[in-house]
Amino acid sequence: EIKHGRVAMAAFVGYCVQSNVHFPWAPFNSIPTNIAPAEQWAQLPEAAKWQIILFVGFLEVYSEHSFILEKYGQKHYMKGGKPGFFPDFDTMVHPVPLNL
Repeated sequence: EIKHGRVAMAAFVGYCVQSNVHFPWAPFNSIPTNIAPAEQWAQLPEAAKWQIILFVGFLEVYSEHSFILEKYGQKHYMKGGKPGFFPDFDTMVHPVPLNL
């Protein structure tokens, strides 16, 4: 539940900050900041929504897949593994500078 707590905290901060931060590039520059977050989400193009959902889904699958966890000597947290552990991206084919 540590991971889900982190996600909930990030979502809450994003919800609070959404009216004060404005990205100046497309497609975000066409979305007004003076409307509710749900309305802002509705105005995003479908491709942008799917990109966000699929990226988060990839992170979820990557962090809980037993094949990846076993490379780091870990198990799933429901099977006695370390709660909150997120594997590095060092096992990727290409180097990725992002480590959570």
